[in-house]
Amino acid sequence: MANNTCPQCGAPVPMRSGAMPYAVCGYCQTVIARDGMRDIGKAALLPYDISPIQLGTGGAVDGARFTVVGRVRWGWADGAWNEWLLQLSDGSTRWLGEAMGQFQILAEREDLLERFGAFRVGDSMQVDGVTFIASDIKQVECLGAEGDLPFPTPNDWRIESVDFRSTTGAALSVQRDGGRLSAYVGRYVELAELRPSRLRAVEDWVIPDNLAETGR
Repeated sequence: MANNTCPQCGAPVPMRSGAMPYAVCGYCQTVIARDGMRDIGKAALLPYDISPIQLGTGGAVDGARFTVVGRVRWGWADGAWNEWLLQLSDGSTRWLGEAMGQFQILAEREDLLERFGAFRVGDSMQVDGVTFIASDIKQVECLGAEGDLPFPTPNDWRIESVDFRSTTGAALSVQRDGGRLSAYVGRYVELAELRPSRLRAVEDWVIPDNLAETGR
């Protein structure tokens, strides 16, 4: 793992993924553009949460091994969730969404963007032969970030998030940041399906039997 130096505090900044253009200093939360290791602002200090996932957690998905290289935590009036960035051994990336003990594997789909306009709860659309229903639309705030990421995460970042449901276990998420849209398609998974390793020890949480061999 390569290291560079934070331009703000001088701490080492590990390079977990050579493909990611941004990183967050784990010591002072400076958001760094990898090109020239430039200071481009501050991320919020991540609040504590009890996720067993952490930077460096490994596993397997879609026929490839992965390593967790980054995280963004989002919040709104009624709660918060994590989006973990997975670097796959085939060179691609996925996002692992984590909310209230549920997990989603999502891949960005730029080919869908021209199909999205304004949404209301209850609106439906077809993606890859699956019918999705808009189930939740909310304004969310970036509560903090860590590791290597494909975009900067300023501490005042607010976006619109639209969650879709299906009857098949498929998942669709759309985020609107001003005039910029991003869409992510995937599925709900059980953590054990990902064969995770290097899970984080959490106080009062016992690794389930189906993860005991892989989670250490």
